[in-house]
Amino acid sequence: MKMQRFFPAVLFILLSAMQTVHAQETKDPNLWLEEIDGTKALEWVKGQNAITTGILEKYPAFQEINKKNYEIINSKERIAYPDIRGNYIYNFWQDEKNERGVWRRTALNEYLTASPKWEVVLDIDTLSKVENVKWVFHGANFLFPNFDRCIVSLSRGGGDADVKREFDLTTKQFVKDGFSLPEAKGSVSWRDMNTLYVMTNFGEGSMTESGYPRIAKIWKRGTPLSEAKSVFEGETKDVSVYAYTQWTPERNYDFVGRGITFYTSHTYAIDNGTLTKLDIQDDAQFDGIFKNQMLLRLKTDWNVGGKVYPQGAVISIDYDKFLKGDRSFSVIVKPGARSSIVSVTNTKNYLLIGQLTNVRSELFRYTLANGTWSGQKVEAPDYGTIGISSTDDIGDGYFFTYAGFLSPTSQYYVSPDNKIQKVRSLPAFFDGSKYEVEQFEATSKDGVKIPYFLIHTKGMTFDGSHPTLLSAYGGFEVSIQPSYSGVIGTAWLERGGVYALANLRGGGEFGPQWHLSAIKENRQKVNDDMLAVSEDLIARKVTSSRHLGIQGGSNGGLLVGSVYTQRPELYGAVVCQVPLLDMKRYNKLLAGASWMGEYGNPDIPEEWAYISKYSPYQNVSADKKYPKILLMTSTRDDRVHPGHARKMAALLESMKIPFYYYENTEGGHSAGVTNKQRAYESALVYSYLFTQLK
Repeated sequence: MKMQRFFPAVLFILLSAMQTVHAQETKDPNLWLEEIDGTKALEWVKGQNAITTGILEKYPAFQEINKKNYEIINSKERIAYPDIRGNYIYNFWQDEKNERGVWRRTALNEYLTASPKWEVVLDIDTLSKVENVKWVFHGANFLFPNFDRCIVSLSRGGGDADVKREFDLTTKQFVKDGFSLPEAKGSVSWRDMNTLYVMTNFGEGSMTESGYPRIAKIWKRGTPLSEAKSVFEGETKDVSVYAYTQWTPERNYDFVGRGITFYTSHTYAIDNGTLTKLDIQDDAQFDGIFKNQMLLRLKTDWNVGGKVYPQGAVISIDYDKFLKGDRSFSVIVKPGARSSIVSVTNTKNYLLIGQLTNVRSELFRYTLANGTWSGQKVEAPDYGTIGISSTDDIGDGYFFTYAGFLSPTSQYYVSPDNKIQKVRSLPAFFDGSKYEVEQFEATSKDGVKIPYFLIHTKGMTFDGSHPTLLSAYGGFEVSIQPSYSGVIGTAWLERGGVYALANLRGGGEFGPQWHLSAIKENRQKVNDDMLAVSEDLIARKVTSSRHLGIQGGSNGGLLVGSVYTQRPELYGAVVCQVPLLDMKRYNKLLAGASWMGEYGNPDIPEEWAYISKYSPYQNVSADKKYPKILLMTSTRDDRVHPGHARKMAALLESMKIPFYYYENTEGGHSAGVTNKQRAYESALVYSYLFTQLK
């Protein structure tokens, strides 16, 4: 998720007529599968993988799909996405020679050419061989404003936990006796050349129940980490604590953030060692400082200073005046009923705001003069998805991308004088002219209209016979937008499939209320929305239950797992990836406690009462006939515990309900680490779908 945001007063009633299995924590026979690296558990995984791959690899087109996937994912014509840092453009690149990747750089004028020459900064494959560790590059935290040092993050196997090491960008070497942190979930921020804010596992009691740091410290060069001084300590029930310096061309600002829940937080200003809590709403999103203006995105209406600032708006105020008590905010942008703000970023002199209107992207550029904001729309292509790739903090150039379902992703550079240049684009991996995109609406159980996109062959007869894949997410205010996928095009559309993408409640497509209307006790609305879109596809005779498959990962895995148990007769296939499934124990597994703001707390009887109704693991019924589900996870996923998928498979196995199971030993909370792994897992998915739906 950048990716990346994810009860008993009443006891379970065992209905003999339904023969529903309730795997309560105290009676769960599959708890041993939560032992991630347990010998017995890994042997079970090995056996299940062998069964699944042994069958799906025999699908006649498997090898062809796998080969084509790899060609697409590994294509030399892919866009080398930029990261502007001072005088360089940085990029991380993987191909057949560099499976784990090279971190490289080039100058801006070189990058803008058709075939830029790259300078390798760090070779992850070589490093892995030298240190005998399968490293995964997790990025770098640069020292402003010279960009001559950074902290490189490296993960073993792709999990969120990583090691951090200081790197000299002049010598292209790790700094001997430089800053170094052992493996842990956490983060760092440069305060100056010799000082870091550090959030890591400092030992017993230093982590929250969600598995993230609850203590922020300041660490001086040349001293042991044990002597770092505490800046702030949160509570164990908080999600996380973090401290950082925001560099701007005008001045630096130091802040502490205390994440109370996934959606509420406190922000403190640090001034000469003194902390001052900022008087803002707990659920407002603090977007930092631009031109000494404090930026906020409002999740709910805010009545302050005698004025009501509306939900969804981006507002600002002079930071120094705010600290002195001024509450006269300026409204930069106020989205409409079918609009939402999806991004807020900046160059040296421009504030860039990405907005969705009926799930179509627009980009606006704002300037501040004499305390007044003025904005204009950036002349980007219409009817697709626009995303900011990188911005220049010390200049005004920036990159953005544009893509549609049938339009290969293109990259544009906007120069400091606002001239737009198309730099490069993906090749057309499939012939998009054969297909068309439509947008429909389904009516959910409570009457709310749920939009979805449909991609199919031009002139297709709607007769209910077409294999159709419906994908959705529906959570954490994540907006699901059109994108270009050569893999979907070649592996699915060109082989006769129809693709649908739904914009369910719980997401952020129509602003904060679209999300807030479907959390906690209202979570079933997300499932109802998915069922409504599924039924609408069948009613329009796009497909039929026999030919309809659904796919979702992470929170989307919970979504498809829930509707799979609630309405199994609607589907012929279910692809359930890195999912949450045991909602009775999710808050006790890895980062699960951090998501209680989304789902609720299963340890509170009143909240378990509504969670229990949709928790997939607790709602498998021996009376129902289920499609053969494909469960996929990763051993190294340290965000959503692999035990969710493992235990669900074991439960289905005990009830003689058919399933496929595949667990990659690398990858973290994503599909593989190398391009080969990504291509292979995708080939398994499409071979499964065609096996089930044709």
